[in-house]
Amino acid sequence: MQKIMLTSKLHRATVTDRDIEYEGSIAIDEDLMDEVGISSYEQVHIYDINNGNRLITYVIPGKRGSGIISVNGAAARKVERNDRIIIAAYGMMNLETTENYQPRVLLLDESNKVVERQGALAFTSSQALS
Repeated sequence: MQKIMLTSKLHRATVTDRDIEYEGSIAIDEDLMDEVGISSYEQVHIYDINNGNRLITYVIPGKRGSGIISVNGAAARKVERNDRIIIAAYGMMNLETTENYQPRVLLLDESNKVVERQGALAFTSSQALS
């Protein structure tokens, strides 16, 4: 049996831009993508904390180190600049793999800088400090 599990999450990211004229997607700072393991063109769910809107789109890489979180195309009508959002990616896993599984989670501040590493990243960070 398989389960759909959260693999990566950017929690409380701030929308820095929105571009209705762009074809679609969400641009995410490539440093953030790398740290949580989100790939270019991967499907993500977006949950807007400010207004409750929920949508699905795909990721394109944003300028590395910029903190960019730009919601584009039709999805841009569902958010405003400075909205706080959750960006979540999911994947299929075998039931046996899920027992001790931890997703890669970053809690971000209003500038999209990392405030806290959670899940698998918390374990990795604490191990690196030892």
